[in-house]
Amino acid sequence: MSGVQVISWETAQEVLTPKRREVVGVLGRMSPNSVRELSRELDRDKAQVSRDLAALAEHGIIRYEEDGQVKKPRLTQEHLVVEPVV
Repeated sequence: MSGVQVISWETAQEVLTPKRREVVGVLGRMSPNSVRELSRELDRDKAQVSRDLAALAEHGIIRYEEDGQVKKPRLTQEHLVVEPVV
C-alpha cells in the first residue's frame, strides 16, 4: 500500500516509547523546519528529541530533509501500522 509503513510488534515495543509516539504524532500534523523547532513544539530538550529522532530514523520511521546545515525531520510514510500479533 502506498503511503503506509508496517513495522513488527517487537519493533514497535522497542522503538515506539510514549515520547517517540508523541514525536511521530507531531510530525504527522506539521512539517517543522528544524529539530529545534520540533523540540519547541514538543516542549522538550533538543538533545532528547534528537536521540528519539535518531532511533526512529534507524528503523526507517523518519528521515531528514537537509537544507544546508539544517535537518528537517519528516515521516517516511503518511501512516505507520504495527503488525498484529497472531
